[in-house]
Amino acid sequence: MSHDGVGLRAVLRSVAFLTAGVLAVPLLAGCGSDEKPSRPLAGQDIDLVARDQVAAGGTLKWAVDAVPETLNTFQADADAGTTRVAQAVLPSMFRLDADGRPVANPAYVESAKVIETEPRQVVLYKLNQQAVWSDGREIGAADFVAQWRALSGKDSAYWTARNAGYDRIASIERGASDLQVRVTFSRPYADWKSLFSPLYPKDVMGAPDAFNDGARRKLAVTAGPFQVDKVDTAKKDVVLTRNPRWWGKPAKLNEIVLHAVARDKRAAALADGTVDLAEIDPAEAERINLAARTKGTGTPLQGAGKTSARKLQDWALAHGFDADEVKVGRKKLHKAITRYLEQQQKLQAFDVRKSLEPAYTQLALNGASGALTDERVRRAVARALDREELAKLVLTPLGLPAVPVGSHLALSGQSAYADGSGALGGQDTKEAQALLADAGWVPGGPVKEEKKGEKAAGAERDKSKPEKKSDGGEDGAYIVGEDDKGRHHEPAEEKQDRGDEGGKHLARDDKQYSGSGGAPGAYAPQGTAAPAGAVTAPLAKNGKALALRFVLPSGPGSETLNSVAERVSAMLQKVGIRTTITKVSDESYFKDHIASGDYDLALYSWPSSAFPATDARPIYAKPVPAADGSVSVEQNFTRVGTDQVDQLFDQAAATLDEDEARDLIRKADSRIWAAAASLPLYQRPQLVGVRKNLVNAGAFGFQTPVYEDMGYLKKGAKVLPGPSGG
Repeated sequence: MSHDGVGLRAVLRSVAFLTAGVLAVPLLAGCGSDEKPSRPLAGQDIDLVARDQVAAGGTLKWAVDAVPETLNTFQADADAGTTRVAQAVLPSMFRLDADGRPVANPAYVESAKVIETEPRQVVLYKLNQQAVWSDGREIGAADFVAQWRALSGKDSAYWTARNAGYDRIASIERGASDLQVRVTFSRPYADWKSLFSPLYPKDVMGAPDAFNDGARRKLAVTAGPFQVDKVDTAKKDVVLTRNPRWWGKPAKLNEIVLHAVARDKRAAALADGTVDLAEIDPAEAERINLAARTKGTGTPLQGAGKTSARKLQDWALAHGFDADEVKVGRKKLHKAITRYLEQQQKLQAFDVRKSLEPAYTQLALNGASGALTDERVRRAVARALDREELAKLVLTPLGLPAVPVGSHLALSGQSAYADGSGALGGQDTKEAQALLADAGWVPGGPVKEEKKGEKAAGAERDKSKPEKKSDGGEDGAYIVGEDDKGRHHEPAEEKQDRGDEGGKHLARDDKQYSGSGGAPGAYAPQGTAAPAGAVTAPLAKNGKALALRFVLPSGPGSETLNSVAERVSAMLQKVGIRTTITKVSDESYFKDHIASGDYDLALYSWPSSAFPATDARPIYAKPVPAADGSVSVEQNFTRVGTDQVDQLFDQAAATLDEDEARDLIRKADSRIWAAAASLPLYQRPQLVGVRKNLVNAGAFGFQTPVYEDMGYLKKGAKVLPGPSGG
């Protein structure tokens, strides 16, 4: 889910839980000047070379999920493709460095700083005197004013998705010269560096019609190393070309073509030349790595014309083919394998560059209804989990650092990062069981026979919302630990190839959901046996068993989330909590389940922001009653929040002392941990398939890409070994 937000209203939330504010939360010590800053767990991997080693010319074809519906990042349907275009063609006063920290962008500003704090905060921007829009006009105060007025929230004619920060501006005026812009705030705003990044021309921001419709499919005026040439929905392309008025170092590439490719088709798209660079799933990364390992060694199917159908099927399953793909005639399967081998040969021209995304996957606990309204039960779930084991499950097979995420509000490397999980405590089976007992859940207690329409203690499902049918049982659901001996069980070697045993074919957990969907799908193996040592007698209270509904999406690329959900369920079973895994379609996962509160447990992801006081507040804000009688949860889909957390966010956003703001953010994080509704698990892997001679591009990690430096390595030049150079 992206920082752009969704702002959906959801189901009514129960207030029958213990508030985290009454807990004894350890307060983190202030960060003095002698504190050693954290470092990113994994550096960027982009084959970094000097510009003089990059050839001039060429086209970079870059895979995106979809052609953006809008090129205006401030609209509700903006997506990652929108952001990529904006980064390449529009000014940003600040951009992120390799540690995820905002730094002034010298292409646009010579300096930007707070020059007054009393009686009001004033920020002075000194603009680069060469900075001009593509129509020749200087970038100046008029553009800042137009963007402020459009995003201030005072004019409802502008269909904006967010106005955080802009609503705190009192005035904007020209400074001592046309190259100076003075921004005066009505109240202090710590995250002022988040503003005007990107900055749109006044042509886009100056009138509601231009804002709402004028920048959806075109940007006539830009000011970056590239400009928008065309948006071709038929070819699924956004074409960016060099900006002839760019005053900075000239772009090495002639063109960047953003081309829409489905996630599970990207290895094939790389092989056939449709794209040169693509974020890929672990399974497709393994295909590229396998192609490199088998170079020049022939293939297992030499002489395949005489190979039996059974051997073809076994080989195909062992090399990542789906079960349905092998259920074809021998001739068709042989043809598919031949095509696969041809692709493998072409994939030898590609590398996998890897890092960790500036985003984390969490286990969300819905505190609005059912057993999880009780904070003791949520804390018991948390204490039952071994987060380090879950991080290793996902990241160790990929050769990435397997360190559990210790903060909801920052990641290692960012200034606000500190491990606040001590406010909740680590894995402790006995403590989890004690919490459940204190909440009244008795092992082996009497369970009333459920009447039609009654459920166990989890959240109620809205029967009007369809769920994906599958051979996992009614509504695509199955109860972890119930062994149905009548069902087919896969051979162990097939499971290992798919990644179920922590093997190499873990699939994606890649989307960041802004209103644009949920986490990738997770197919669950059927009839999973209860783990050794698990509590077999169900916990019960008032005649109801403690059973939680674990909702997962069901799209392609499912093994990572499936593996995590299975392992979580096994951990919970050891303390007597049963889980029923339910698979739903990708299309309905977010809209009909996460946003509407129709789940007990779920896996989805949030990006990390350099401005947590602004961007994270809607995710953890205490839900409040809305005028229509519903409850407004903003982006807090766990429906658990406290006044104390809200106050800490407000205080952090209002202080101009960076050390104080950092301490307040860390205190807020400790209280979010204590509420036990959102449990960060691991930083998501960032895997990118890249043509080998493409440099200064790949797995960027935290850093904003430098588009003008991307290109193809000159003949005879070499990439030096290093953190991001191979």
